[in-house]
Amino acid sequence: FQKEDTSCRSSLREGQPSPLGPQGPFDIILHKLSDVIVEAEHDSQSQQLLDNFQSYVSAHPDTVLLDPLPAMAKLLDRFVSCRIMSQLNSSLRGDCSFSFYKNSNTNTQTFPLFLTSVCKTRVAHGSYSHEVADLVFPASLADIHPPCVLQSFVNHGAVLYKVFVVGDKHCCVERPSIKNFPSGPCDRKTIFFNSQKVSKPESNSDLTSVDEHMVDPPCPSSDAVAALVKELRAQLGMALFGVDVIINIGTHALTVIDINIFPGYEGMPQFFSSLLSHIQSVLDKHAAAGSHTTGGSSEETVGYLSTLLSVSLLPKRQQMALVFPLLLPSAPPWLVKIRVQSWLRNLR
Repeated sequence: FQKEDTSCRSSLREGQPSPLGPQGPFDIILHKLSDVIVEAEHDSQSQQLLDNFQSYVSAHPDTVLLDPLPAMAKLLDRFVSCRIMSQLNSSLRGDCSFSFYKNSNTNTQTFPLFLTSVCKTRVAHGSYSHEVADLVFPASLADIHPPCVLQSFVNHGAVLYKVFVVGDKHCCVERPSIKNFPSGPCDRKTIFFNSQKVSKPESNSDLTSVDEHMVDPPCPSSDAVAALVKELRAQLGMALFGVDVIINIGTHALTVIDINIFPGYEGMPQFFSSLLSHIQSVLDKHAAAGSHTTGGSSEETVGYLSTLLSVSLLPKRQQMALVFPLLLPSAPPWLVKIRVQSWLRNLR
């Protein structure tokens, strides 16, 4: 998704974040403010944008957010993700493992070390969150820079599965991953890599090379994935998220290695139709509960969004960017048409 193409970011580029009130009313807002939340800690414009957004939400409690900010904020901290996954251990009854996350604070001499570990930043979003170190102890002790999260490395046949979740629908998409390493002590140095680049569909890194004699790991159990998604939806209170899982080649256990806020959904079949279906379901439930809407039916609102997403002149990634302007006002078709034309000019 291209965050520069959102109306919010357009306002930021002009230097004065615009209040949302005059742009509404909105029945539902589909957003990805995770980057803004992280940036707000050190950037005044991002903080102003976040304040404007929160002020609008507070003043319009009937507006539905996908997803709620407090729920998203939990996943910005990998320490919190660790606790959530630890709590899932008992409820899933052994269907999944969680790769033994350990939180490191300041003294690297005092926490348990696995022979081979993956080290990740505590902050789970932003430009540095994908920077990962593959460590071998004790030689790599000096390469740990707390606060961070340590995770035992599990040989998984260089295959990662991204589980994309949209409401009550989900799918698994296979991606390349880090190759296997020999078990037992070794003298190799720390390997630093960007997990996002390594796991791209077109990745051709030496780190993902596979021994031609290696047996392919089994695919994830559909029942185990479904159970995991169900539990996470309940724990997180979110409808749009992703889970990175691998299969331990030794035990064939499904192992969770990360949870992602509103992922790119690249490779998920019928993503847009699933998204539209979920939005309509949310609006219908909202209306059935007696909440006030801005006047349009859920079918009209989803129809407007469908118009935005069917702009066939745009490449797929630019079509996807149209999801992110603060959407679904109950506006007449002529106004939607003007907004589409405006966004088209900005995207070209």
